[in-house]
This record gives sequence, C-alpha cells and structure tokens, in this order.
Amino acid sequence: MSCLFNSLNYFIKEGSNEIRQKICDYLKENKPIMSDMETKDVLLLESKSVEQYIQRMRQQSTWGGAIEIQCACNIWNLKIVVKNIRDRTPNAKCIEFLPVSNSYDNVISISWNGGHYEPIR
Repeated sequence: MSCLFNSLNYFIKEGSNEIRQKICDYLKENKPIMSDMETKDVLLLESKSVEQYIQRMRQQSTWGGAIEIQCACNIWNLKIVVKNIRDRTPNAKCIEFLPVSNSYDNVISISWNGGHYEPIR
C-alpha cells in the first residue's frame, strides 16, 4: 500500500484502499483536478493514456503523488499542506494544495522526504 494513501487514511476515516479507489473514480469521471486544466490533460503528462494511468493507480503497489493529493482536496474539501523534509533544514518548504473551489472545511498536514509520506500528527 502506498504511504500517501496510508497518510490520508490517518485524517480521512476511510480505508486506505477505499481512499485510493475514490480518487481513481474521481479521475475516471474526468472531474476537475485544477482550475483551467482538464483532468485528462493532467494525466496525459504522466502517462500515454488516461485509462492506463487510472488502471495503474488502482493497484495497491502504485505510489500516489501530487495528482492524488489534489484529488483528495477536491473530494473531501481539504487543504493539504505537504512539508518537504528531504533537505532536513529547520525552514523546510511547504506546498499547499487547495480544492478547486478554494474553499475548504479542514486542513491536514503530511510530510514528504522525497520518497515517503507520513501524516503530521
């Protein structure tokens, strides 16, 4: 199971695989990921076909990333702050993901070390 989905599971009280599948369903329905960009265009930056990307992402061994974080924001109306801890400096940079609506109900934080996500409790 991908550490991203396990990290989201800490805050979203649904199973890690259920979170993964809901995100993949969201992608399959071609719902907006980002303003002014169609979902298919974002996925085609990562894969030769939208269907292949989603099929691969449905597998528990596939790692999630920024696209899946953005989808989670849109599905669960969250602001997700990702703290980049890979450089191990006290001033580690944060990346903020917002729902397309720019309105959110909760803020969650996860850390990323360049290859692994963890929830910030």
